[in-house]
Amino acid sequence: MVELIRTNDIVLIGYVESLLEQAGIGVFVADRHMSALDGSIGAIPRRILVPDDEAVQARRLLVDAGLAAELRDG
Repeated sequence: MVELIRTNDIVLIGYVESLLEQAGIGVFVADRHMSALDGSIGAIPRRILVPDDEAVQARRLLVDAGLAAELRDG
């Protein structure tokens, strides 16, 4: 799995997840429920992961959607 984005922005997470799913790209949001452990203050960012073999396609899709600034280096 390759990490594309790390954020606490739940709206961004939902948008990215939707874009990737609609394109048929497997997506996994890691640490989604960690806020239960940190008292729901959002101290632990969520990570958007995709399979290694779909990372290039996913990055291209997110760049085309105007989300290049959100992408992690990799």
